[in-house]
Amino acid sequence: MFKFFIKRLLFSVAIIFGVMLLTFALFNVAAGDPAAALLGKNATPEELENLRIKLGSDLPAVFGYYRKSEVFSLPRLPFELKKDAVLTLKKNFEAKMPLFVKISFRGEVNGQRDGKNIYLPISDRAEVFTLQGDALVTDMEILYRQRNPFYSQFSKFLTEIVRIDDKAPYLHFFDMGESLLTNEKVTDIIKRSIVPSLLLMIPVYLGELFFGILLALAAIACKDTWVDKTLLFISIAGMSISYLVLIIFFQWFFGFYCDLFPVWGSSSVRHYILPVICGIVYGVGGNVRFYRALFANEYYKEYIRTARAKGCSSPKIYTKHLLKNAAIPIIAQSSSTLPFLFTGSLLLESFFGIPGLGSAGVDALNNSDLQLLKALVLFSAVLFIFFNFAADFVYALVDPRVKVEE
Repeated sequence: MFKFFIKRLLFSVAIIFGVMLLTFALFNVAAGDPAAALLGKNATPEELENLRIKLGSDLPAVFGYYRKSEVFSLPRLPFELKKDAVLTLKKNFEAKMPLFVKISFRGEVNGQRDGKNIYLPISDRAEVFTLQGDALVTDMEILYRQRNPFYSQFSKFLTEIVRIDDKAPYLHFFDMGESLLTNEKVTDIIKRSIVPSLLLMIPVYLGELFFGILLALAAIACKDTWVDKTLLFISIAGMSISYLVLIIFFQWFFGFYCDLFPVWGSSSVRHYILPVICGIVYGVGGNVRFYRALFANEYYKEYIRTARAKGCSSPKIYTKHLLKNAAIPIIAQSSSTLPFLFTGSLLLESFFGIPGLGSAGVDALNNSDLQLLKALVLFSAVLFIFFNFAADFVYALVDPRVKVEE
């Protein structure tokens, strides 16, 4: 068991590291410039640079000496560069570090042929410098030069995952910085939003599981009768209805037409009743379909026929024998949905005004709050891996036929 535990633990750590790499590539490489997306087209160069420095988006991706800068306005590209040309750049504001100009060209500049980028130092107060050569300049950047080439977006991302401090607590995990929208700590937003998500999703999860198993057992107990066919038809119809249509109908019928429940807010228990019912109704159809197929596969096996031949009552056959032997697929199905207890339902929280993690994720997406989105993606991935890791050990406890490989 210990060897299996260590093996699974190392396997889970490897998966988490892979998720971290994918998250870094998604948010730091493919997402583009977060400062430009957040500030818009009318932002000044100084505002862009200050926000890039704050976010670390001006740093090299993994390794490098040069950081992006907005100190100078660049000429329109491409332009021809004649011999001993004097290049004048318009300064936006004072530089914060040593400056270099990176030039990509076709032809010859300072004795170098095209195909290579050249980096030329410039004074932080100079606006004029001379280049020797004849070339067509195709690209040009003003860069800061830093001393530590390992200080990059990736190293900054790793310190957000785990950071060592000289003050207690000495290890900080998932310190994802501040929200770009509210300047509030991302961890504080998650702590505040996780309670409404749990108050909503725990009843939904338990209701889906209970009614799904109960109705599936009823369908198998009345197999091939009108009860079985009716439950199967209702479950398939429920799976076919859009979640959005179901939410709007519940809000209109139970909230406005019948005036039974409030449809917005989270200040009392009554605010959670309608979204919980809506979530259960939407999810129970798929559960009934899955569990019925699972129980039908067990229904014709020899141990069921043997129990029936020995005179076991139907309730005992379905609960003690059939349900127990189908426990592993049930655990596998339910454990895969457990992480959504924390991340919540995007549509339910958004349409019913519940300030949970799902609603926070929608707001972060609409406002390009990449720090909060990145934290939610990592948080969900870690929870998913943890629950699947725990489910492997629950298998052995529930079903003695499962042998844990040493």
